[in-house]
Amino acid sequence: MMKRLHRKVNIVVVIAKADSLTAIEIKRLKARILNDLEEHQIQVYQFPECDSDEDEDFKQQDRELKEAAPFAVVASDIVLEMGGKRVRGRQYPWGIVDVENPRHSDFTKLRTMLISTHMQDLKDVTQDVHYENFRAQCISQISQHAMRERGKLKRDSMGNNNDVVITDTDRLLLQKDEEIRRMQDMLTQMQQKLKASDKKHDSIIDV
Repeated sequence: MMKRLHRKVNIVVVIAKADSLTAIEIKRLKARILNDLEEHQIQVYQFPECDSDEDEDFKQQDRELKEAAPFAVVASDIVLEMGGKRVRGRQYPWGIVDVENPRHSDFTKLRTMLISTHMQDLKDVTQDVHYENFRAQCISQISQHAMRERGKLKRDSMGNNNDVVITDTDRLLLQKDEEIRRMQDMLTQMQQKLKASDKKHDSIIDV
């Protein structure tokens, strides 16, 4: 399913019911998921690099978000009393799992990423990459269909007229072909930028 979707939408990987796993199990599961994504060449949402003029607090927050992915979350609609405070969590015989406690769950990091720090970038990637890719595919399919129809019409008319005439349809197809080439070049440039950003991020982590 992810392989069918990763070129159409932004994919943010989430591990549900993280309270059923230990911290070590979550760490191992995250590593295994990242390895599987790489092995099957599934492209998930890539965090952009911070601008050099961003303050240190934002850079630290950005690093923590990148390190947390894929996000292991705990969800609950139950409000409990814990340490004199009302928290949303899950009650167990040995204690309470606080949904918004970063030691218990990546929920707050996921929420921050989706509706605060990276919302605009998610929209931009959807518009500039996924939609344009879809649009290029549609135009390509329409052009191929029109070219087949044009070839059929030419074959039918060969017996009656040997003169080659450039019709409005021919000119439209040429324009569409040129538009497809421009869009493909633009998508290639965007993908190269994303790959360069990934390599830069990997080198930062290695250091």
